[in-house]
Amino acid sequence: MLLLVLAGVAVIVAVRWVAERTGLPAAALLTLVGIAYALLPGPNITLQPDLVLTLVLPPLLYSAALDSSLTAIRRNLRTVVSLSVLLVLATALLIGIGFDLFVPGATLAAGIALGAAVAPPDPVAALAVGRRAGLPPRLITLIQGEGLLNDATALTILAVAVSAARGNDFSAPAALGQFLFASVGGVAVGVGVAYGIRPLRRLRRDPLSSNAVSLATPFVAYLLGESLHVSGVLAVVVAGLIIGHTSPSWVSGASRLQTDAVWRLVDFLLEGFVFLLIGQQLPTVIRGLGEYATSTIVTASAITVGVMLLVRPLWLWLTEHLPQSLHTRLTDQDLDGDGEPDNTPHDGRTAPPGRLSGREIVVLSWAGTRGVISLAAIFTLPMVTDDGSPFPDRNLLLFCAFLAVLVTLVGQGLTFAPLVRALGLRADEADQARLRNEARAASVEAALSRLDDMEAEQHDDVDDRAIAGIRAQLRTRLARYKRRLDFLDSAEAGEIPLSPEYEAALRLRRSVIEAQRGELLRWRDVGRLPDESLRKLERELDHEEGLLPSRSTR
Repeated sequence: MLLLVLAGVAVIVAVRWVAERTGLPAAALLTLVGIAYALLPGPNITLQPDLVLTLVLPPLLYSAALDSSLTAIRRNLRTVVSLSVLLVLATALLIGIGFDLFVPGATLAAGIALGAAVAPPDPVAALAVGRRAGLPPRLITLIQGEGLLNDATALTILAVAVSAARGNDFSAPAALGQFLFASVGGVAVGVGVAYGIRPLRRLRRDPLSSNAVSLATPFVAYLLGESLHVSGVLAVVVAGLIIGHTSPSWVSGASRLQTDAVWRLVDFLLEGFVFLLIGQQLPTVIRGLGEYATSTIVTASAITVGVMLLVRPLWLWLTEHLPQSLHTRLTDQDLDGDGEPDNTPHDGRTAPPGRLSGREIVVLSWAGTRGVISLAAIFTLPMVTDDGSPFPDRNLLLFCAFLAVLVTLVGQGLTFAPLVRALGLRADEADQARLRNEARAASVEAALSRLDDMEAEQHDDVDDRAIAGIRAQLRTRLARYKRRLDFLDSAEAGEIPLSPEYEAALRLRRSVIEAQRGELLRWRDVGRLPDESLRKLERELDHEEGLLPSRSTR
């Protein structure tokens, strides 16, 4: 097992290297590698749904929630709820009805169970490609918000469908009550966990303690939710959104830097193993198809994939073309009589965003890649019903779910970036850079104002020369940001323009830092500087280098 894990890490690193240089999505490549390995002789790993749902899903969802914007999700809440709740329900019902009508011997409950499993998109692959392709922030928010919330809906519908398929009495009001209880309870548990760790803020100012608390939080939320028979998935997501929104005000900078680095590593490894694991399930899902006629397999596959691919764009188009009275969007109103829709209502709040354009609907439709959640969910189907008979069409359902994941993950994953480029749907990088530099300038001006206040108060423990030195540094930085803003304001909309002087200054600062590192190493090598001191000084230079803007943050 250890050898397989080490080999998996090597494959993940190699595939990432290939993906970085070819522009192909790592998720699709890892899935194909997993399939290739599954076809070779030798040991294979079978997906254990309980381990995936308990050990893999919580940290991945929590990390995604930390990186999401609670403010942006609230602003787009109508569309997020439409995709993550109503669309999941519609997809599950339509696949269930299709199975009941056209697949010989299939039941409505078994079809709904399959539909619930394949209904929720896994946004990991789409987000990775979308960010690289430069998708606008609103589309990133919608993909994130949908991916965070739809798993809870799907797993709740799956539990109800499985209960009905096993022979238990089914009641629509009872099913709705179960869904509402699981959802409301999951939200309550998530809020409780998020605010329950507030007393640990003293520990979270220590980087190591902060990492420990952060890594434990998703598992606490999930296990607490499941023990109370509510949605553990929703508890994890809500806890992550709240903590990600509030932690900047009470988590130390050192803790935040280290915690972010740890979560990036956790995401990298878990996502890599997840996509390898998806590909390795091919022998398992094919093994049980011998009992079905080819026509049955083709019909079931066509219903699953067809509904999954067609309902999403149709749903997006219909919900975005509802009558204006149902949208109640302030952005479609001209509040000040200037002939243009306003983005800021008169009460000072940010108005809801406008309708999705046709190009945005196409991109969101093609971003519905399915992933490990679909497979983990379908693998939870029991082998037998309550009366001891085999669960209806379990092997066929496994194959259809695997096919749905494979078609979307590989097919849509490999074509998503070319589609985005062909549609020309890119974020205005220059506008985003302008906003970041305006925020930087505002923060420096706030710091200068604080210095003025401290100087006026004449603190005995504050040296005037120290204030003058810090003020000079801040004014130099403010002047640099304003020059950058002037350059961005004079540039055309689109990509971030290059300033030869700015780029030369960045290269100069990096070269100086590299010279400092080289001198420190020379001191260590000749015995003048202990390794412990070297590491501390290197850390200082690392933080200084980390302050230099990259291409994506200028």
